[in-house]
Amino acid sequence: MNKQLSKILILICLIECFTSCNVVKRVADDEYLLTKNTVIVDGERDNTETINNLLYQKPNSKLPIIGNLRLNIYNLARPNIDSIIEKNLTKRPNKRENYEQLLSRKQLNKYIQSRKDFNAWLKKTGEAPVIVDINKTKRSAKRLQDYYINNGWFDVEASYEIKKNEKKRAEVEYYVKKGPSFIIDSITANIKSPIIDTLYKNIKKEALVRSNEQYKTSDFNQERDRITNELRNSGIYHFKSDYITFEIDTIGTNKKLNVDINIQNRTIRTPDSVRYEPFKVYTIRDVNIIADYTFENRGKPFQDSISYNGYKIYSYNKMRYRPKAISDAIFINPGDIFRDIDRTRTYRHLNELRTFKYPNIDYIENPDNTLSDTIRLTPLKKFSLGFSADVSQSNIQTVGFSLNPSLLIRNIFRGAETFEISAITSIGASKDGNRNNMDDPFFDINEYGIDLKLTIPRLFSPFYTEGFIPKYMSPSTRISLSTTSQTNIGLDKQTLSGILSYNWYPNKKVSNRLDVFNIQYVRNLNVDNYFGVYQNSFNTLNAISSSLNYNNGNDLLFPIQTDAFINDVLNNNTSLTPNDDGYKTVASINERKQRLTENNLIISSSYNFTNDERTNLFDNDFSIFRAKLELAGNLLSTSSRLLGLNKNTDGRYELFNVAYSQYIKTELDYIKHWDLGNKNVLAIRSFLGIAIPYGNSNNIPFAKSFFAGGPNDNRAWTAYSLGPGSSETTNEFNEANLKFSFSAEQRFNIFGNLNGALFVDAGNIWNVLDNVEDERATFNNFSSFEDIALGSGFGLRYDFSFFVFRFDVGFKTYDPSYQDQNRWFNDYNFSNAVYNIGINYPF
Repeated sequence: MNKQLSKILILICLIECFTSCNVVKRVADDEYLLTKNTVIVDGERDNTETINNLLYQKPNSKLPIIGNLRLNIYNLARPNIDSIIEKNLTKRPNKRENYEQLLSRKQLNKYIQSRKDFNAWLKKTGEAPVIVDINKTKRSAKRLQDYYINNGWFDVEASYEIKKNEKKRAEVEYYVKKGPSFIIDSITANIKSPIIDTLYKNIKKEALVRSNEQYKTSDFNQERDRITNELRNSGIYHFKSDYITFEIDTIGTNKKLNVDINIQNRTIRTPDSVRYEPFKVYTIRDVNIIADYTFENRGKPFQDSISYNGYKIYSYNKMRYRPKAISDAIFINPGDIFRDIDRTRTYRHLNELRTFKYPNIDYIENPDNTLSDTIRLTPLKKFSLGFSADVSQSNIQTVGFSLNPSLLIRNIFRGAETFEISAITSIGASKDGNRNNMDDPFFDINEYGIDLKLTIPRLFSPFYTEGFIPKYMSPSTRISLSTTSQTNIGLDKQTLSGILSYNWYPNKKVSNRLDVFNIQYVRNLNVDNYFGVYQNSFNTLNAISSSLNYNNGNDLLFPIQTDAFINDVLNNNTSLTPNDDGYKTVASINERKQRLTENNLIISSSYNFTNDERTNLFDNDFSIFRAKLELAGNLLSTSSRLLGLNKNTDGRYELFNVAYSQYIKTELDYIKHWDLGNKNVLAIRSFLGIAIPYGNSNNIPFAKSFFAGGPNDNRAWTAYSLGPGSSETTNEFNEANLKFSFSAEQRFNIFGNLNGALFVDAGNIWNVLDNVEDERATFNNFSSFEDIALGSGFGLRYDFSFFVFRFDVGFKTYDPSYQDQNRWFNDYNFSNAVYNIGINYPF
């Protein structure tokens, strides 16, 4: 390790020496390369990203170890490539003619063009040297001064100093003296329209501009927007933010500000004059809805019309929608005052129906201060077909082909419901050869399934829910039913699932999902092949058998001999005793086999809460919090006790000859991104999950357990290979019912669309409060946190705009599986690294 570290340090020194001499290659003698900016505010250095982003010039980007990579790439380009090529071709007589005879004129021109294109690529990929510009430096100082003025320091002074050296490099230091801050003293409102004055008094308590607070320009801008929104949501149809002005008096106030808020009367312009009138409150007189509007139908007479709850619904053809389905999506109500937010909610809710194109909403002003609203809806096609195909390869199949057709039916019950039918069918060739299908010796793997999904744009419930989940939260109900069947894949499974769920969104950031019922049934069809799938367990079992000469030294055959050997060991029919490690290993293998081969019946209810602070897809400064609570088996357990049902030999109640699962499970997930500027982002993620079996269960179903490792978890371990705890299991799939993980990642731009990352991943899984007795795999107390695995590494990401291709290399930094020796840096090398390929960011 020390030798490798020495070599790395020597390489770093050589790279640094080479790159430092090369960076000023394209800097003229009378120019200086900007190497550093320093901002000193009131004698103290301020290196926050907010201040640095105010500067017009920033030094060339640098990468760890490599340094100014993009600048060095740019310097490889020749500034006068055309003249260089021409000079090379004419420096000797007949050189051009000789090349043309050797390559042909066409090939020579292609060669010349390729050199020009490569030179252009170097310039585009690289980064031109940042030359100190005195004008941009002055503008930066002025921007710093404006920033502090806008934040309440009106007497601020900003200056700069350029420090040059003899190596054509320079640093710029900015000096800011803020002076005393200005505080808002009195606030006076001058409002012309009586109705505006009354409304303003009602909303003044929520003002963002307040006395005894420091002046901020942003507060005034936000206050203007707030007042405008409040008034436009209070019936003031013609109001705009331009009617609001602020006057600020600082003369003789001893650093105090007197603020006047002025709101003018409405301006009415005509071709001949301009007049001013007080604002008035507008109400909605009528709402007209055209349910099947198209450009071709405009002007034609309506054939059908319905009046419903004050709405007038028209149709050029026979009405295809129940009036309640449409009116539930409309928030503009006849008789109500005009409110901007009602129009916004109507747009959003109509789009969420997935039944109409983007709607058109028009207001017509009437002479009596009322508005007539016309909503034009253009239906989408009733049927939509989808089809996708995929070719894949995995660790169990040489090649696989899958087809996924789907059919979407809109407005299936005339209530704007959508019904989707999707299917999957796939075939593949297994790497282990055909096991059962003798008719087709090559494509021996197959899977097929169907998924039915009905979405209802309201809460489908016998109870009244409008009181606590109003329609502006876009409530919806989803009912789904699916089934799949697999052959020659693992233990061969048949699955059946059904879900009834409610979704609602209180605001743009928060989403809620309540799975009222989630029923899952999993049936294993090929249990006898367990040791064919989990061969590491078989090899361990076979090694113990051979050490006992159980089968005359021969390998065990499964399932008959393996099951017989397990029974003999557990029934004390061999030389192993319960205190022997071999006995404990066999018992653990048997416990895992029984759990993974048993059929599962899970009837659960769950609640999911998500608060997503992202404003758009390009937001790099946000947080996301997710929480989930799931309860399973309680209803069945209560019913079983009340009905006096008998338990099976394992002491568990059964339904349809399957012991149902009973547990409580919760998950907490938090993600935070900080935008550091210049395409630098610091991202963290923390996760805590626990599933506790009780009542009818003493363990968690495999599908509901946690695993660690993989491209989106601890990237120094492959998926399912980490844990549980400090155990040294060789299982193909390690899982447990308690998980903690934490990841931090520094993302930065290398050049163009190529980005890099440095990351640290920590976490592990443990068994807790279940039937696993291995001390190394269970969480006992806080000392178990010593078994948290630590991985670190780096990655490359290429942004294709519609997705990000990701390549990460993870190194095992702290490995808890090392029992009696140092756990740090034992396998910290490329030969033991884990290479991950993924799509999009891990979190």
